[in-house]
Amino acid sequence: MSFLNRNFLLSTPLAQELYHDVAAPLGIIDYHCHLPPQDIAADRHFDNLHEIWLEGDHYKWRAMRANGIPERLITGDASPREKFQAWAATVPQTLRNPLYNWTHLELRRYFGIEELLDETTAEKIWDAANARLRSGELTARRILKKFKVEVVCTTDDPADPLIYHEQIAAARIGTKILPTFRPDKAFALRDPAAFNAWANRLGDTSGTATGTFNGFLTALEKRHAAFHSVGGRLSDHGLERCFDADFTDAQARAIFDKVRGGSTPDAAEQELFGAYMMFYFGALDHASDWTKQLHLGPIRNTNTGLLKRVGADAGCDSIGDFPQAKALASYLGKLSEAGLLPKTILYNINPADNYLFATMIGNFQDGITPGKIQHGSGWWFLDQEEGMRWQINALSTQGLLSRFVGMLTDSRSFLSYPRHEYFRRILCDLLGTDAATGRIPDRRDYLDRLLANVCHDNAARYFGF
Repeated sequence: MSFLNRNFLLSTPLAQELYHDVAAPLGIIDYHCHLPPQDIAADRHFDNLHEIWLEGDHYKWRAMRANGIPERLITGDASPREKFQAWAATVPQTLRNPLYNWTHLELRRYFGIEELLDETTAEKIWDAANARLRSGELTARRILKKFKVEVVCTTDDPADPLIYHEQIAAARIGTKILPTFRPDKAFALRDPAAFNAWANRLGDTSGTATGTFNGFLTALEKRHAAFHSVGGRLSDHGLERCFDADFTDAQARAIFDKVRGGSTPDAAEQELFGAYMMFYFGALDHASDWTKQLHLGPIRNTNTGLLKRVGADAGCDSIGDFPQAKALASYLGKLSEAGLLPKTILYNINPADNYLFATMIGNFQDGITPGKIQHGSGWWFLDQEEGMRWQINALSTQGLLSRFVGMLTDSRSFLSYPRHEYFRRILCDLLGTDAATGRIPDRRDYLDRLLANVCHDNAARYFGF
């Protein structure tokens, strides 16, 4: 079988039919990503393959470091061509790493290049891809059109004035580009100076003084409403684990005043304030009929030397082993008891938590909204074939795969849309194999409907797009 052929990952005739007839033609709803909205607003033209492919990809950076590539050729002052050559030399060493398949899928789907990338083909591929970029066929907006991307939800700070989102909306580009409310800085109290600078910026953006706790909460509520006014319907939090503390308004207010005065709260106070704010954000999401996303479990910036030299998001994060169940149940339970639990998606980064999350969602379904609480797709280190299969299997055995809202890119790169193809092929292979072996009925009406729902329609209904 040839590499990445038409039936890549599709091991039965039925799986092949399901993918090519049903899954492949569907549009894409990319409801969580980190694409820069300014690039879409400007319809960015990329100058070269490094700029669009390697500029901020910490997956590739990790592989290059593991291959003995010096930092100068990864994030340093080497030229784009030198950095690309270093990546090309690394690619053959990534066999069996998903990067190998993703690299060549992207070369094929974007640039029509079927040659394998290595040191000897690097120059030819660099020239061919750059010629395609210079042609104007692969600007930010044209990429979205090429891959039939209907919706993109970026990830945005509440203090962001959303200027680029307003520009995009006015341009009517054909793809909905919507902001996602990411307010994690609102409870980041370890560095009072940074918190206070951010709170001041939030006040400037919202037009509300944030020197008092009431003003701070009002400013956040106004920004939540501003996101809603330009189409935002999701929030997101990136946490090691949920906060787990009982709280009162008076306690939260005292801690806020302490930080605004320049003092650092102790660990218990930070936990309490985080729990208060997360409850507050849950209430805001519920009132606006938004979906809350909880990304739980990473341990970040572990290589402090690299952090100091390169900065955050440099590829020195890992899977954490934080206990999740008690705090997560407590958080969802408090919101549920108060009648304020919004639609929620739970993403785990530790595969040991797959069944924990898959069973947790069943505790808080409401019997009204189909799939109200979701077990999110394989995330970060689990965003690969094995991780996707684990997540799909855990959800299928403990919940309803038929109500799953499906795949997202969670990417900073415009070259990541083949991830949806990758997911759809894996899902089709699982269903085709199950039907071929008698585990589920070989009924095309059942299977076609399930595929269309998971790959596209469930997300459109669930988020109200």
